[in-house]
Amino acid sequence: MYNPYNEYPCPNMYSPWRSFDLMYNNYRTQANPYYYTPMNRPEYVNKYPQGYPFDGRYDYSPRHLGYPTSTGFVEIRDYGPNPFVIDIEEATVENNNFRSSLWTGDYLQLTVMSLNPGEEIGLELHPDTDQFVRIEDGRGLVLMGDSRDNLNFEQRVEDDFIFIIPAGKWHNLINIGNEPLKLYSIYAPPEHPHGTVHRTKAESDAAEDQ
Repeated sequence: MYNPYNEYPCPNMYSPWRSFDLMYNNYRTQANPYYYTPMNRPEYVNKYPQGYPFDGRYDYSPRHLGYPTSTGFVEIRDYGPNPFVIDIEEATVENNNFRSSLWTGDYLQLTVMSLNPGEEIGLELHPDTDQFVRIEDGRGLVLMGDSRDNLNFEQRVEDDFIFIIPAGKWHNLINIGNEPLKLYSIYAPPEHPHGTVHRTKAESDAAEDQ
């Protein structure tokens, strides 16, 4: 029972006696919040110490991969035009601003949005910009048409739905659910200035009036 060669294997600890087993290879072990080996000290596993202490989620989340984080999630800010990798679903769901740009380059822009129940983006038109939208959480109503008085395209959308707005189409999106509508949007070319943050729709409307 107490034979050190037959001890119960701890899934979070590298044991020299089990080096033959890839499961316990020190390059593949997950960090234990109470035990450090030379290869899973914080300075090796995660350059950003705010990822500690662990909350029990042993996965490949952004904090393990060294992405900028604030409280364990991706920091919502504009990373363009640098190379960029992100868990877009997590970033979209965690965003609570009406609109935040995540990446802006010369030819493309990525933004995340959150619409409160009953809120809408507002009727608008982008003459020279195509737009891709994906819904990550919530339910919405998409309206599109050739003129602001003739929105003859109408479609309900929900989680995992996408819709594309061709340049020159009037359009609107309305949250018809009982919870925030979370989405991300890709503009080509960019529609908003680099680093755009609109915490509310009122802020967005004020920026457009300037």
